[in-house]
Amino acid sequence: MTSARRIPLAPAAALAAGALLGLLLPLLAAVPAGAQQPTVGELAAMIEGPQRPDRGGLDGFSLEALMDELGVPGVSVAVIHDFAVHWTKGYGVADVETGAPVTPETLFQAASISKPVAAMAVLKAVQDGRFSLDDDINDILTSWTLPGDGFTRDRPVTPRTLTSHTSGLGDGFGFPGYAPGEALPTTVQILEGQAPSNVGRVFMERAPLTAMKYSGGGVTLMELALSDAVGRPFEAIAREWVLEPVGMRHSTFQQPLSPRSDRHAARAHAASGRAMGPKSHVYPELAAAGLWTTAGDLARFVVEVQTSAAGARDGVLSRTTVQEMLSPVGVGDYGVGFGLRKEGQGWYFQHGGSNFGFRALLVGHKAKGYGLVVMANGSRGGTVAQEILERVQRAYGWDALDKPVLR
Repeated sequence: MTSARRIPLAPAAALAAGALLGLLLPLLAAVPAGAQQPTVGELAAMIEGPQRPDRGGLDGFSLEALMDELGVPGVSVAVIHDFAVHWTKGYGVADVETGAPVTPETLFQAASISKPVAAMAVLKAVQDGRFSLDDDINDILTSWTLPGDGFTRDRPVTPRTLTSHTSGLGDGFGFPGYAPGEALPTTVQILEGQAPSNVGRVFMERAPLTAMKYSGGGVTLMELALSDAVGRPFEAIAREWVLEPVGMRHSTFQQPLSPRSDRHAARAHAASGRAMGPKSHVYPELAAAGLWTTAGDLARFVVEVQTSAAGARDGVLSRTTVQEMLSPVGVGDYGVGFGLRKEGQGWYFQHGGSNFGFRALLVGHKAKGYGLVVMANGSRGGTVAQEILERVQRAYGWDALDKPVLR
């Protein structure tokens, strides 16, 4: 169930990565000179077993026991180290009804981690000159118009504000998704709160860039604007501009999944660990909640951001453009697509995800080339993901000392 893949760096980046390795504390740096570094198996065992010293809390649980205690049937983990996917591994089962094991190829719903992946597609459009981050969104839209309601006289709603949750939009809801076979709304119907949409309309409630309020509706509006600007469906744009170039070969924004992909998909489970009624919900709000992916594919996405930011190479985005994802917009703690946090001595980009019966976590260091992705098919998977994060931090000697605030 374990696989590892190392991504080659350009010579200059390799030198930079080598210098950064000298900063890793305490585990890797504590190994005596000339001694063998811990193997992938040894590092994984440190994370999977009860923690020593036992500081109380969840330290005394093995990962298997913790999953059982919290009713989380399956977890997929991908660890990033030295600007590469160091290892991936599946734990538990993808579906309690079939007993199928979680493997590195098992698909999970990324939920809100769809948002930074969509933001990369938005920035690709900016880089290609289709629009700017600071254009009025109504100058980009062709199929709908956002009413300003008196809040946009001095400053418009823009791609920058929509992708950083500072647009002033109010929606006040998450997306519950739809049962398989239910009628699905169009993106415009979602924005207007019209049937068969199961959420309220998107509306302005404050001037842009005056406060940060998390807004899935704002990201859905950005999805429509991107599709209007390019003249193609969002799913195709994301696949050709982001998923395929990054090497996320298992990933798709297809909703619902094709029968072929569904064979590899995990089932949603309740907090009790029991299977939900439907295998999973369908999310037509693609950019906000619709990505199906693996932990390894999301880890490749983290590496894509890190290597471009380090100047190792230009990938989907140039070094200059990718900095928009890693720089706060000035209000709140978001850049374009990612939440940004200082933890201990380091700066991290991150995002969490919560869909019907699925939880996910993505964390990456802005400069040092390490990170983590955890995906779970249980409603209490967020607690498991947080515990795995803390264990990875200790095992690999990350410079994060405080717990990040996850959404």
